[in-house]
Amino acid sequence: MTAQQFGLEVADKNGKSLGKIDYIVRDSWSGDIKKYIIYRKPPDKDLSFSPEDISEMTEKTVILNTVLE
Repeated sequence: MTAQQFGLEVADKNGKSLGKIDYIVRDSWSGDIKKYIIYRKPPDKDLSFSPEDISEMTEKTVILNTVLE
């Protein structure tokens, strides 16, 4: 995962758009990615997900293995 991941569109497994990756949290010791964060406008809450939550990642889109209701 690199800086090119910033701004990728994120969708749940049903294809519902959740926003774009705004921030990547890394482990300060290893540099491994721990979380991705999507900032959303109120009243919606910000979303975070880990690399384990990703089902598929392309050059433009991240698809999660869960559904947001």
